[in-house]
Amino acid sequence: MKKILALTVLLFSFVIVKAQSSKMNAVKINPLSALVATGNIAYERAVGAQTSVQLGVFYSGFKSSSLKYEGFGITPEFRYYISKENGPMNGVYVGPFARYQQFSIKDKSDGSSVKFSSVGGGALIGWEKAWKSGFVLDIFAGPSYNAGKFKDGQEEDLAFGFDGFSVRTGITIGFAF
Repeated sequence: MKKILALTVLLFSFVIVKAQSSKMNAVKINPLSALVATGNIAYERAVGAQTSVQLGVFYSGFKSSSLKYEGFGITPEFRYYISKENGPMNGVYVGPFARYQQFSIKDKSDGSSVKFSSVGGGALIGWEKAWKSGFVLDIFAGPSYNAGKFKDGQEEDLAFGFDGFSVRTGITIGFAF
């Protein structure tokens, strides 16, 4: 049992050292999202010589004396890094993304509420740099399409939805390991 435990610790240590030397992972935040009362975090993992996958999540919310607003979303992405020399998580990339979002607004004074949810996707072009120190900068933009519905506090849909094109942009900073 001691040999198995020692071998497991040795193997785990090798995986950690290998991941640190090749910087296969990154955790990033969007510092600008705080301006709109939102917390945004993303995890990116290299899965090939020029490819990575990223999963981003966000939570947004605030309260006033009569209103409560909150929402969350999830955004999976695939990224293809154009340059073979730079490897994944370095240089110009392109790729598709999907997104699910859900928001609600509640009026505390009369108990009424409205919910909005949307599903969408799009494509991005971006530039990411992971320095030897581990610092990561990621800048991106691209078109997106969302299809959403509003619901009131009852079981029936409101008379309208929200479908349309928009632009997704962002700047994230983080740490690669």
